[in-house]
Amino acid sequence: MTQADAAARAQLVRLTYGYMTSQMIRTAVELRIPELLRDGPRDSVELASLSGTHPPSLHRLLRALVAFGVLTEPRPATFATAPMGTLLDHSAPGRLTDIAGLFCGSEFWQSWSRLTHSITTGEAAFDTLHGTDFYSYIADNPRFAHAFRSAMAANAAFEAPFIADGYDFSPYRTLVDVGGGDGTLLAALLERHPGVRGIVLETPAMAERARERLAEVGLAGRTEVVAGDFFDKVPEDGDGYLLKSVLHNWNDARAVDLLRTCRASMDASDSLLIIEPVLPSAASESVCVETAFSDLNMLVLTAGGFERTEAQLRHVLGTAGFEAAEISPVIEATDFRVVRGRPVPR
Repeated sequence: MTQADAAARAQLVRLTYGYMTSQMIRTAVELRIPELLRDGPRDSVELASLSGTHPPSLHRLLRALVAFGVLTEPRPATFATAPMGTLLDHSAPGRLTDIAGLFCGSEFWQSWSRLTHSITTGEAAFDTLHGTDFYSYIADNPRFAHAFRSAMAANAAFEAPFIADGYDFSPYRTLVDVGGGDGTLLAALLERHPGVRGIVLETPAMAERARERLAEVGLAGRTEVVAGDFFDKVPEDGDGYLLKSVLHNWNDARAVDLLRTCRASMDASDSLLIIEPVLPSAASESVCVETAFSDLNMLVLTAGGFERTEAQLRHVLGTAGFEAAEISPVIEATDFRVVRGRPVPR
């Protein structure tokens, strides 16, 4: 075996053991290790006392996290957060605490352990594991629903400023954020464009959170929150309709249903703005790793959702009565592009 072969083996070993890394991160978050280190280094015995853990075992976890660049060990048995580790503190901008809790938690973890089933059958491993589909499970499990919504809100808080700065939304009088979560993205767009108004369409439970969020940032007067089902009806008062990280949750048939619902509420001069990654037609190492993960995550969790190529997006848009008028460059610090759909005259 050559030195290059050994290096390749070491890299593959790191990938193969990746599930161990994710559980180390989950445990560090659950024990609040980054928060306990917020004010500076502490020794492992003190950290064990503060976290209620077994000192020698905690020391082993801390030492392993140093190997992955999450922590540092400035003095023997004394640990501090590395720059990457600060993102696991609940108070950090761009934090990953909620995302780590969701993606490394039991529902996702156990579903991914059945990836082979999904690859073999095309079925969502989540459904076979839990006896129900992903969205019904959210509706019936408040703890998981809270974890899911918190993680989505954390993602939106990181992404929204880049989207607001990376695409010109100023031509629109009223933006309708279809499935807009807690309103974080819409708030960023309205703050960037003072002349624009906004509407969030969400489920009743999420709509209440969106009202609270938009009121907190002083945008209640420029926004409306509508509770409903985006497969049934979409508000008719917009001239720009946003679908951010929504379409990839559904197979083509349901995606077309959703797009047709939007189309029914739109005039010929309105725009549909799909904000999602757009996969290249051929696989390459340049594809964002997060997008590659997301594509398989949709398979494991949602029984039909997937990240689409440009051709696949054009197909569902065309079937639903739209044409792709433009596709933006990748937005900085994200893998998102904005696909602007224009209604085809009836």
